Amino acid sequence: MSWLTGNKRDRDLERELRADLELEEEEHRENGASAEEARYAALRAFGNPTVIREQTRAVWSWNRIEAWERDLRYCLRGLRRAPGFTVIAIVVMALGIGANVALFAVIRSVLLNPLPYHAPERLVTLYSTFNDANGKRSFMPIDAGSFFAWKSAAARSAEMAMISPFQGYSVSAESGQLPEAANAAWVTANFFSTLGMQPVLGRSFTQADDSPDANATAILSYSFWKRRYAADPGVLGRRIWLDARPYTIIGVLPESMVFFGPFAPSSIQVWTPVGHEAPRWLMTTFQDHEFIGVARLAPGVTRARLLSALTLVQAHIKAEHPDPAVREVVSGRSILDDVVEEYKTPIYVLFGATACVLFIACLNVASLLVARTAARRREIAIRTALGGGRMRLIRERVLESLVLAVCGGGLGVLLALGAVRWLAIARPDIPRVDSIHLDWVVAVFALAAVVLCAVFSGLVSALSVDSRRLLATLQETSRAQSGGRIRAGLRRTLLVLEVCLTVVLLIGAGLLLKSYSRLRSSDLGVPVANTLTMRFGVPEARYKTPVDQVSFLERVITRVRALPGVESAGLVSSAPGQGWGGDRLVGVVEHPPLPPGETIDMMVRGADPGYFAAVHLPILKGRTFASDERLKRDHVVLISKEAARTIFPGEDPIGKHIRINMGGDRYEIVGVVGDTRYSVSEPPRAMMYMPVFGNGYTNVTLVARSARDANALALPIEKAIGELDPDLPVSDVQTLEETVARSSLGSQFNSVLILGFAVIALVLAAVGHYGVLAYLVTQRTGEIGIRIALGAQRGSVLRRVLLDGLRPALVGLAAGLAVSAFLARMLQSILYQTEPLDLSVFATVASVLLLVALAACLAPAWRAARLDPMSALRTE
Repeated sequence: MSWLTGNKRDRDLERELRADLELEEEEHRENGASAEEARYAALRAFGNPTVIREQTRAVWSWNRIEAWERDLRYCLRGLRRAPGFTVIAIVVMALGIGANVALFAVIRSVLLNPLPYHAPERLVTLYSTFNDANGKRSFMPIDAGSFFAWKSAAARSAEMAMISPFQGYSVSAESGQLPEAANAAWVTANFFSTLGMQPVLGRSFTQADDSPDANATAILSYSFWKRRYAADPGVLGRRIWLDARPYTIIGVLPESMVFFGPFAPSSIQVWTPVGHEAPRWLMTTFQDHEFIGVARLAPGVTRARLLSALTLVQAHIKAEHPDPAVREVVSGRSILDDVVEEYKTPIYVLFGATACVLFIACLNVASLLVARTAARRREIAIRTALGGGRMRLIRERVLESLVLAVCGGGLGVLLALGAVRWLAIARPDIPRVDSIHLDWVVAVFALAAVVLCAVFSGLVSALSVDSRRLLATLQETSRAQSGGRIRAGLRRTLLVLEVCLTVVLLIGAGLLLKSYSRLRSSDLGVPVANTLTMRFGVPEARYKTPVDQVSFLERVITRVRALPGVESAGLVSSAPGQGWGGDRLVGVVEHPPLPPGETIDMMVRGADPGYFAAVHLPILKGRTFASDERLKRDHVVLISKEAARTIFPGEDPIGKHIRINMGGDRYEIVGVVGDTRYSVSEPPRAMMYMPVFGNGYTNVTLVARSARDANALALPIEKAIGELDPDLPVSDVQTLEETVARSSLGSQFNSVLILGFAVIALVLAAVGHYGVLAYLVTQRTGEIGIRIALGAQRGSVLRRVLLDGLRPALVGLAAGLAVSAFLARMLQSILYQTEPLDLSVFATVASVLLLVALAACLAPAWRAARLDPMSALRTE
């Protein structure tokens, strides 16, 4: 680098100057001058060598770099002399930059990075919906009958595949491996080729595999193959027993193959062909919606064009099948939007919060730099008077800020690394959370944040130096504080902005906390304490008849009820709070037919007679199932209170009959029970319970209550089931309390994180408040001393200083409330039973902020009121 060779250039310059001077002397000596006269004449003709040296160095390009290097050393010395200020500024910067870098890494990895499929921008997920649908109901699973009609009609526009991600298998024990429950998906033969993925081992499904008469085949996920088969490449062709039936393993998917989606668990371990697995009626019906469509657009075809064409096809289907269950509209979105839609708003809200924290950090550091500049105003004024230029003063302030930002940025990146690792543990439900990392793009973002913070804080500090008031600054005394008032005004302005942003963060945190609190206190409809749940399925291949299946379920529940510590136990197809669990479109036999297009949608559960008492779900009217209401006598139901209210208003539903639209089966209503929720965030829906000892139920949830910790029941119950069938795995072992906690995990995470940011902002604002008022009191020490000496009451001084300090807080609070009222509506979609303009949250935040501001101002105001006039005047 050029400035590193500066010594050599200096020597060359000296040599050239000396040579020129000697040449000039030689000419004068040749003209007859003595040696001394020749030297003086040469100097007169040549000019001042020192000036020539300075002028020459000034035109060398590295001179500027030397100046920057000199200024940098000056800044480092200055920061080293003020370690307290330096540490605080670096920590503040690190918190702001680190939080933003971590959130940017999350946004890039989760929301922006393309999915690991070939040309993912051309992939579209297909759903169906009703004409009057909105919100979440715009994207509902599709039926197989409609899908095959779409595929045939749009063959030139897109390659279309289908997946049912709601499946699962019981994997039998073999080769020393225990039985286990595996998430599974049924797919069409072209599913993987549509995504552009091929097995890393073996082959994909063929059309021959995807038929009812084909041999049973399965493809394994990479993680399942690695875990259960120790990554054995000889696994191809081996048999795996799924639900007690043999399947031939034909392939292993690559590690990157993970199918994400709002209805799909990311941990699908076994893939089987839908044509072989699904009942034949399911592959042709238009009324049962068990699938998700995936389409790869042909070149030149847009998503809107495809959806428009498919909706025309669906309109014809609806005209031919006017059943209320058949939907009218085809909806769809890009496959990336399908994966991340649920997480977009919370992540962007968090990113907005971290941006506020970073801005507050910059304001705080800028405020500290302004105070530091004010303390050095005489030194700066003297340097300016001696020739220091304004640009150099600005450069020094920006360099000082840059050093702080670089140190803060380095520490912030380390904090971001820790935050990303913590996030992978705290939120495993976020799609692609394992892929979040800090790459070169994140590094560029971190660098940009550092530069932005340095320039902003440095310029604010530099602009607080008014070189035009040089003489006034040198003449300034504590009684003439016009310049000090200007600097104090700048700090007040920064403080107003800090308070405004802090209020926004506090109100956001308050709304999310209130939402989370209401979500956690949601009533599932049954007591959740000391209640354990676990799922298991009865393999139809081993228990071939309904009698065998019911007999096994009955033996299980009888054995569990006899276990020590089990207070009560029951069987249900889906426990409260643990998911949709199925629904049916129904009609009431005793009611007149509904108008065309109208229908009744009821959630359906299977339950054993003892389930309602086991979970303390009250029977409000009628009775539970009789012991003989099973198998061929299983057409009786209990309905929920909500169903009785909405379907039978003003009537007694007992003795009336519900008809299932698909199939036409009739069920007699024998009782009314309390309401339960399928999700803690959703209101109770109309629900009916039919006997689980019949009606085709083979997958059930066992619910057991205990007087003590229900977790202690898990192992004895698993052992009891294992004794009845050693090859039967259980899954999803959890208490109802854990169910509620998992359902509110996202809300808890968002609210706690934003609360943390808000607390940081509040602390920074309080520190800034204290700093501004302490600075003002110091500047006005003489004035206050004179006022007290002339008779001013100390209480009056206290009130005056307090009001002076609280004024920026009041202005910032008013601005913050106004901004929050506008921005809070953006949180509407992630709030639960909480209004964006919740008055209690706004009032609480205003009260907290004023109390904190009052506490921050109290110490400087008290110190001002206790000033000794004589001591104050002697400091002049």
